This record gives sequence, structure tokens and C-alpha cells, in this order.
Amino acid sequence: MAAEAGLLNAGLSVFEAQSSQLAAALEETGGVNERVGSSGSQSQFSRCYEKLRSLGQARVSDNEAFRTEVHLLFDQLISENYEGLSGSASRVIEPQDVCMLLVQACQLVRLNQEHLVSKLCQLIHHLLNRLQVIVDEKSLDSLVSYTVQALYHCSSWTHEEILQALAALVYNNGFRCHKHVADLVGKDGILLRYSDPCQTDMELCRAAVHCMANLCLGVPGQPYLEEPYRNSCFKTFLSVLQCAKQGDLCDVTCCGLLQSALKGIQSILNGGKIKLTQDEELGSLLAMLKKYMFFGLPGLSLEMPAILYPTPLPQYERSSSAKQEPTADVSSSARESGSKKRKSRGKNRKEVTDTRPEEEDDGEESGTLKMRTGLDKLKLTGGDAVIRKRVSTLQGLSLQSSCRRVTSSSDSEFSDPEGGLQSKLRLYQAKVRQSALHCFLSTVKCVEKKVLYGYWSCFVPDSSAVGSPQSLSLLTIALKDPSPKTRASALQVLSAILEGSKQFLSVAEDTSDHKKAFTPFSATLASSIRELHRCLLLALVAESSSQTLTQIIKCLANLALNAPYARLKPGLLSPLWRQIKPYIRHRDVNVRVSSLTLLGALVSTHAPLSEIEILLRQPCTAGMNNSGIATPQEARNTLEGYRKHPVNHSTDLQTAETWRKPNATYESPHDTGESLGENVSQDSSWLLRFCISLVMLPREEIYSDSDTNSAGGGSSTYEPSPVRLEALQVLAHLVRGYFRVIQAHLLELGEVASKCMKETDASIQLHGAKLLEELGSGIIQQYKSDSNIPEGKIISVEEVLTFWLRVLSGPLVAALQNSQHPTLQTTACDAVSSILPEAFSRLSDKMQILCITVLLGLNHSDNPLVKAASVRALGVYVLFPNLRQDVLFVADTANAILMSLEDRSPNVRAKAAWSLGNLTDTLIFNMETIGACFQEDFSDLLLLKMFKSATRASNDKDRVKSNAVRALGNLLHFLQPHHIAKPHFLTVVEDSFQVLIQTVQGDATMKVRWNACYALGNAFRNTALPLGTASWTSEAFGVLTSVVKSCKNFKVRIKSAMALSIPSSRERYGTKEQFADVWGALVQALEKSEDTEDFLEYKYCASLRTQLCQALLHLIGLADEKDLDCISKTLAEKGKALRAYFLHYHISTAEGSDVPPCLGLQERAQELEKIIVHLRSMEQVPKFPKAVVTYLENICQSCSGSALTS
Repeated sequence: MAAEAGLLNAGLSVFEAQSSQLAAALEETGGVNERVGSSGSQSQFSRCYEKLRSLGQARVSDNEAFRTEVHLLFDQLISENYEGLSGSASRVIEPQDVCMLLVQACQLVRLNQEHLVSKLCQLIHHLLNRLQVIVDEKSLDSLVSYTVQALYHCSSWTHEEILQALAALVYNNGFRCHKHVADLVGKDGILLRYSDPCQTDMELCRAAVHCMANLCLGVPGQPYLEEPYRNSCFKTFLSVLQCAKQGDLCDVTCCGLLQSALKGIQSILNGGKIKLTQDEELGSLLAMLKKYMFFGLPGLSLEMPAILYPTPLPQYERSSSAKQEPTADVSSSARESGSKKRKSRGKNRKEVTDTRPEEEDDGEESGTLKMRTGLDKLKLTGGDAVIRKRVSTLQGLSLQSSCRRVTSSSDSEFSDPEGGLQSKLRLYQAKVRQSALHCFLSTVKCVEKKVLYGYWSCFVPDSSAVGSPQSLSLLTIALKDPSPKTRASALQVLSAILEGSKQFLSVAEDTSDHKKAFTPFSATLASSIRELHRCLLLALVAESSSQTLTQIIKCLANLALNAPYARLKPGLLSPLWRQIKPYIRHRDVNVRVSSLTLLGALVSTHAPLSEIEILLRQPCTAGMNNSGIATPQEARNTLEGYRKHPVNHSTDLQTAETWRKPNATYESPHDTGESLGENVSQDSSWLLRFCISLVMLPREEIYSDSDTNSAGGGSSTYEPSPVRLEALQVLAHLVRGYFRVIQAHLLELGEVASKCMKETDASIQLHGAKLLEELGSGIIQQYKSDSNIPEGKIISVEEVLTFWLRVLSGPLVAALQNSQHPTLQTTACDAVSSILPEAFSRLSDKMQILCITVLLGLNHSDNPLVKAASVRALGVYVLFPNLRQDVLFVADTANAILMSLEDRSPNVRAKAAWSLGNLTDTLIFNMETIGACFQEDFSDLLLLKMFKSATRASNDKDRVKSNAVRALGNLLHFLQPHHIAKPHFLTVVEDSFQVLIQTVQGDATMKVRWNACYALGNAFRNTALPLGTASWTSEAFGVLTSVVKSCKNFKVRIKSAMALSIPSSRERYGTKEQFADVWGALVQALEKSEDTEDFLEYKYCASLRTQLCQALLHLIGLADEKDLDCISKTLAEKGKALRAYFLHYHISTAEGSDVPPCLGLQERAQELEKIIVHLRSMEQVPKFPKAVVTYLENICQSCSGSALTS
């Protein structure tokens, strides 16, 4: 003992002597930081490096003078001021110089010189962080080897500094550590030992976990950790989260440990190399994430199960808002944690920072923060009764939101050191919550949505009934967390969960008031959607942070886009509609943009909705004056009788009239004598008028926020470009979903689009052209036969003509010719293609020729987007009644389409194939209406080229193939006898049939296959083709009979059955055996018409049976005496089963989905009688099967009896 004490005293004496020498030497330097500063950092760095090199070359022995000099050099390097060398300026000191210095230092310091080892590790950590250096591979190998050996050989008191240095080395360098990863995180790896839950030294455990988290950081384009090491790290991080003791949760070190573990899991998930499935691994992770989402939240203590399981109901969680132990004893805990910190020898240094600088906190935790007592009392499950209970809900929420703000230093009760510790602890706890939410966001992106939605009830509130147990969810954080960043993070996670949830949420339904003995999942989900609306609206009116406001509104937009409002009771959208109005005039540009995005979502979701249409039809005066914030409950009364709510003058948001010039107008492209403000009548939709004013009218004042910086392209007197673009998108959504509401303002909207296309901002031009395209498409939709719009409500052709005359006389043609902006050209092509055919025919010849000429010219563009849009527009024009009979136009269009069909771009070829299909539809129409005159005028050479191009395109990608086979069917139908007589046409006919046959039996998509079946049926209509005698006949019938029996897709079966029923004579079915094969296949298909593994196909069962019955009766009607044996035999064996199908075919009009045009009931009865007459005409044939006639007569009588009964 005495000897050990002597050695210890001797060591301390030496250390004290060294410390005094270092202090004297630093005094002599006169304060390096003050004299050298940032400008002299490079020279100081170089001097120290050269000194280290000289020490290494001199091979100085390990003596006291040597250690003192190295100490001095290390301290000089650590104390140097590198503040001015951040960012690009840090390149004054090159990264390779830093690496060389550190390698040189490692060569000088032996592992038995533990004080120097500790100092060296501080230097590594300091330089790499301050200078933001990523170590190169060669230096990394040497430095990591040194630190790993140091962990094995040095005393435990140095290990924390060594681990911090190692963490700095492996940061963004994990892919270069393949030589050392086994020693670090392999089996019995040193980092795994230090991060073991049994580790008693919390600081050491935190440093090891932090090092592992840095090792797991992925670098894009670089290989990630191998799976065994990745899984090992993941399990370690998860066990750290699971084993954190409740008593340590108020320790700053514990907060750092948890934050590192969460960041490590996030890095692994972001690497995309780990697949979490629906098992205990995912359930354990979600349980921990939910636990630490609420970590340190004042007034809340949460006990979570170790694993969450997929369930439609909320799972067990015990919470108590009354527990205050974690915050009440925070000062004492902080003092204890401070006293427990190990005081190592030589620890006269600053507190260690994180390996890489983090984002600066937004200040909400920098001072002392009082929790909002009002929101503590607000029960998330209290329902609307809670809101009705107090008239002053909003005032209360305003007070609650004010509690988020930092109290001033004079009012703070924590001005002493205790308060500083408590403030610091709250800051660290908030960072843990943020890290948990960031990790949760990565989990949402990593896990398949159908798996994730099994845990929906764990994170989304599902009830607002009074007295129901309080459910802790993401909305709890959004409403109660004192940190705006944490609230925003929770909303980001919720928004990611809602994104793409339309299919899952489509199950929700609450339209029925019927009381049931149990609550179905559809009702539970509907309740969850209602609660989401309620809580998000509460968060909206309570929020003061612009950044968090933006996230709330984005979350509402995602909810609006995915919720099935048509299956829910009306009233959800009205309060949302009214409460968002003040925010479209918010001073922060991001809030305004997101508010417009929400309005766009509302008018595009499930459009048209009656609730939205009522809100849209409110006059401008009601919309503009009703800018106050109303309670959600008041807003639910909209559909029962929309009332004006008094303006809430307590809000500091400005109304539109206070910041827009009331007399501001813009000049119309045409001298109409009216300004836009006059054109938009006072009874027009407020949203329409407001969006037009955002786009076209200057604002009165320049905002002091980020508007001036974000406004790109355009005068600063107008709204920032993002706001104007979003307003244009809202207008486009309005036109698409609620054209009847805005059709009275067609000309004004056309002027808005034209004015936008004249601006210099390319984005504004583009969105103006898109608005124009939507207007044209809306007009066309009204004129479709299935629009169900009364004739008096349809916009007149005269007004449509006026609209297009103004547009075509404006900037649209210039946009079509703007080769510097191909995206604008593309959209302009789409706009030109949306002209109503009736209006196009009334344009002047000059205007029509202009449109056609420009499109034909753009078909030669080098830009694939422009070329695709132009060839598509030509495909639209070729269907116009006044153009399709023009042989020259059809020929020019055909040549343009064939040229595009050879393009390298798949998108261009797909559009060209679609246009080729339209072109061949025109050929068939002209053949049936004009006749031989058009066919003779059409060039045989061009027709041959179309055949060859369509045949080649049928072997292209499925996008091209689906329309290419459609075109082949039309071309085969179009051929005339004089074509078929020519040898070169016989070859293309053979090739065309082979392509169609191969496509039907191939592995292409179902759409391609049913189009090929339809094309074969179309070809069978041409009586000039040698169907029945040609070599391809048996193959064509064989492939159709195969798919009609066995194809899994019922639409393919329907199209094949239809094709088999098209040949118009018995001879075209070929031999007796061929006829029997077709008959047998159709009977077998009818028997199996309900056999399917995919329940989605059941909706096509009725259509399939109808088509099969029609085909079978068609065959009986064409049968001759040679075919009666097979028909008689089938009816004898299966007649009873088939009778039910035939009866249903003759007495029911329910055709099912996607049924092709079939005969009416009267025509079916007449056809059946004709079939019976046809069979009786063969009664003189020997062995005539009279049973067949009797069978059909019984069906006919049964149908007549059913008709009389009905």
C-alpha cells in the first residue's frame, strides 16, 4: 500500500509540474487566440505540424521535457480560434493537412502515456468538428487502429475521450471502416461491450452509443454496413431505449444517450437496408418511439408495454397528467447528476459537445418555459361538448398558446443555477422527443403502409366522446408540447402517415345512424377521421409559430386529400373551410402557400361534393367578411343553414381589403370596357375572386417577412411567386371539379390565363397554360353525352367560340412557338388539343390552319415532351368532324404519327400509338359513312406503311403495344378486296394476325391482351378477309377459345367471347371440328363464369355471362346439319344448367360492369325466334335432333310467361 501511495504521489507531482510548465509556456505565447486570430490560424497550424514532425524525426525518448512540449503543442492547437474558418473558409487549412498532423501525433504518443493519449483524443475530436473534416481512408485506417488499441490498453478514465475521438473519426466514414467494423460492433465488439445495458458508467455508455450512431450514418452512393453488423447495432440501440431506468430520465447524460440511440436507429432506417416487418421487432420499436415521443413532457408520465401489436383498437397505456415528479424534482436530480459525474484526472476542459454541430434551437427552451396549464386541462377526448361548454374557448387557447413563450428574465423563478440546469434539462428532453419523432418519420417511410396501418390506433386519436379514456397520440404532442420544433415534427409524422392512406381510409363510414350491438371498424375509423379534424383545428387556432402552422395546414391538406367525405356525414369540411380563411392572409408566405394548398385539396377531393359546392356558391361578400375564427362546433351547422358569424376582431390577421388596393385592376387583352374587378360580380364565389386577386392584383404593402426574398420573377408589388402559383393551382382545381360553379366566369378566367402567359416568370406562364387546358377540358366534359347536365345549363357554343378566339389571338400561339421553354410548349399543345370540336369547326379557316400547321411543325421538335404533346394533339384533331373527312389532313397526320412512332423516346411512341388508334378509328368511321370514295382516295402505300409500323409497335413496350394492336384491328377491318388481292398486302395481313395471336396468348398486361382480343374481333368483321379458310384461322380461334375458358381476367374473357360471336356466316367458322371447339369452349366458359380467385373480378360476372349466352345463341343460329350433333349432345348433358343462364339472359337487363353493347330484351326474343325458325328449316335432315328445337321453344315460352307476369 505504501509503495502504491508513493507511486501515486510521484505521478501527481509530475502532473502538477507539467501543468505549471504548460501554464508558463502559454503565458509566454501571450495568448495565441488574441494575437493570431483566424487570419493566423493556418501559419500557427503549420508551425505546430512542423514541430511535431521534427519531434518525430529526432526520435526523442520518452522524458518529461518531451511530454511537456507535446502537451504544449496539443494545447496550442486546441485553443486556436477556428471560428473564422467554418464553411468554405475552412479550406485555408486543407483536410489532408489535418489528417497528416493527427497521424503524426499518433506516431509520437505512445499508449502508455495516458495523459497525452487523452489530450490527443481531445485534439482529434476538436479539429475534426471545428474544421468539419472527413478523414481520408488511409489516415482513417491508422487513426481508428490507434484509438481501438488505446481502448484496449489505456486505463478506463481515458475511454470517454477516446470514444469521442473515435466517433469523430467514423462520422460519415462508416463505409471506409470495413477493416475495423468487426472489432467495433462484431461479436464481442468493444463498442457493444461499452453500450451494454449493464454498463454502470452512463457517460461511457453514451459515448459508445454515440460512436455507433456515427458509424451507422449512410453516405449516398457508398456501400452500407453489412447485415450482421447492421442488425447488431439496431438491437443495441433498441435495448438501450428499452433499458433506460425511470430514475435516470432527468439526467442530461441519459438524454444524450437516448438521443444517440434514436439517431442511430434513424440512420439505419434511412439507409434503406433493413426491412421492418409486422413482428415483434417493429412492435418493440414503435413502443419505444411512442414512449420517447412524450419523454419529459411536463405534466405527463407514460408507461408503455414493451411491444405494440397491430390492432384496430387502442392498446394499453397508462398515463397520468397529475404526476409531476420528473419536473418537480428536476433541480435536485440535476444536482445529483452533476455530483455523480466522474472527475477524471486532467479534466480541466470544457464540457464535451456533440460530434457534429446540430441545428440551433429556436429559443423556446433557451430561457425558462412555463407549461400551458390551459392545454393541460384540455381533454383531447372531450368532444365538441368541451368546446360548447365554454364560450371563450378561443380566448383560453390564446392564453394557452402564450404559455409556450419564454418568460422574461425578470419574471423567471429560475434565475439561479438551479433554473439553468432545469432549462438545460428541458432543452435536452425536447431534443429526445424530436429525435424520437424523426426516427418515427424514418420508420413510416421504411415500413410498408399496409403494415403500418395496423398500428393506426396507437398513434391517431379515435374518439372524442365525453368520459372516454384519454388516448395519447401524435395530436397530444401537437397540442401540448411546449417546443414548436417538436410540435412540427409530430405533425410531419402524422402527415406522412396520412399520405397515401386513401385506400385504408376508404373503409370509414358513418352515414348510418342505426344502433348496433357492436362498433364496426368502419365506424371506428370514421370516428378517428372526425377526431383528427377536431384536434387539428384546435391546434390551428392555438398555434403561434409560423413553421408549425405550416405543418398543421399541410397535415390538414393530406387529410382532406385522403378522407372519404362521400361516406361520412356532412359537416367536416365547413369548419375547416371557414377556419382556414384568416391564414390565407397570414403575414408569413409559407403559411399563405400551405393554406392555398389546403383549399386546393378541399376543392379537388372527391369532387364534386355538395358541401363544398354550397361553400363555393357563397357570394364574395360573405366569404370576405367572414374572416373571423369560429369554433368547430359552430362551423358544423353550415349545411343546415349557413349563417354569417361575427368577425373576431381579436385576431391580428389582416383582411383582404386592408392590404389590397381596392381600385387596382388589370387591363384585359381585349378592350371590353370592364376591369377584372368589375367582371367578377359580387355574387361570384369568394374563393374564385380571391385567387384571381392574388394572381393579378398588386398588394398595398410589402411584407417584412421572407416574401421579398422568395418572390422570384416578377415585380415586388405583386404577391410572391409561390403564392401566385398556388392560387393558379387552386383555380385549376376549381375548374376541374366544380366547372358549373365557375362557368359564368369563363371569359374572365381565360383573360387571367392569357395575362399569366404574357409574364416573364416561366412558372407563371406554365400554370397559366395549365389553367387554360383545364378550362378547355371542362367545356368538353359538359358536351359529353354522359354529362347529365340539363341542356339549358351547358355553356353555349357561342361563348366557347368567343373564349377560344380571344385565347388564340393572345399569347397561346407565341407559347407554342417558344422553343426556349419546352415545358410551356408541351402544356400549350395540351391546351390547343382541348378545343371543343363544335367551336373549332366555327373558327376561321386561317385560324384552323394555324393550329394544324403549328402542331405538325412541333412534331419535328427535338424535345420528346413537346413531340409527345404535339402528336397527341394531332390524334385529337383527327377525330374532329370537320377534319376527319379531309383526306389530305388525314394523310398528313398519318405521316406525322408514323414518324413519331419511330422515335427513341418511349413516351413519344406511346402517344403516337394512341394517336394511330384514333386515326384508324377515323378510317373506319369514314369507311362506314363515306364508303368506297374515301377508301379509294386514301393512299395504298400509306396504308401499307401504317400496317408495318403498327406491327412493329405491337412488339414494343406495353404502353405502346396496347394501342398498336387496337390500330391493327382497325386496319384489318378497313382493308378492301382490291387491297387483299395484292401480294404485299397478303404478307402484312398474315403478319398482323400472327402478332395479334401472340399478344393474346402472351404475358403482356391484361389491358394489352383484351385490346388484342378486341382487335381480332374487329378484324373478323371484314368479310373480305379469308376467315375460315386462311391458315391463321385455326390459330386465331384456338387462342380465343383458350383465354375464354381459362384467363384469370374476366375482361379478357368478355372480349374474347365477343370476338368469337362476330363472324357473320357459318363458313367463316371453318370446319366442323373448328365449330365444335368454339361451341365447347363457350359452354365450358359459361359453366365456369363464377370461378375466380380474385374477388374483384366478380363484378364482371354478369357481363361475361351475357356475352357468352349471346355468343352461344349466335352459333346455334348459324349452325348447319353437320353441327347439330355437338349442340344436341351438349344440351342433353348440360341443358338444365345452361337453361338458367339463357333464361336470365332473356328476362334480365342487369348486364353488370363493362358489358359490351348487347341487344335489348325485345331484340333478344326476336333473335331467339329466328334461331328456332332456322333450326326448323333443317327438320328434313336425317336424324334431326328435335330436342334442340324443343329446348329453345321451352325457353321462349318461359320468357314470354315471365314477361306477362311482370
